[in-house]
Amino acid sequence: MIAIRDVRIEDAPELLALYRYYVENTAISFEITTPSEDEFRDRIAKITLKYPYLVIERDGRIEGYAYAHAFIDREAYDHCCETTIYLRHGSQRHGLGRALYEALEKKLKKAGIISLYACIGIPEKDDEYLTSNSAEFHRHMGYKTVGVFKNSGRKFGRWYSMIWMEKVIGSFLP
Repeated sequence: MIAIRDVRIEDAPELLALYRYYVENTAISFEITTPSEDEFRDRIAKITLKYPYLVIERDGRIEGYAYAHAFIDREAYDHCCETTIYLRHGSQRHGLGRALYEALEKKLKKAGIISLYACIGIPEKDDEYLTSNSAEFHRHMGYKTVGVFKNSGRKFGRWYSMIWMEKVIGSFLP
């Protein structure tokens, strides 16, 4: 059984364990050091003051999470936000990401958000630390590439580029 719900602060240890894999084994996250549990808990608390933060469970086990956060912390940008998603390693390609992102988008649209942005690491060619799967997932979800920052992140002794992707979910009418 699949369930999507709002994050709870007590989810922090399990979400951090899920995220740790990406920090320590991939260039999907450009974070080099896994945050502490307290820091991760603080991130959840700060994000949920303004934005949705969702967890997806399958048979009671957390399989992933997605959240929105400020694109740029200025009031003029309040109509847009950045989205982030992580699924438990090995849980990809089962529709969980789509379900989670669709639920997040629904909440964001209801909150008056117009544009979604995703910052994604992208390799020159797929390697053992980073593939183009995240970019492909976002394209599949309707995001379009709007910018490329060549060799902007260095992890595992390699340079990786970053792309910004955008999806418009609302109207720009006043």
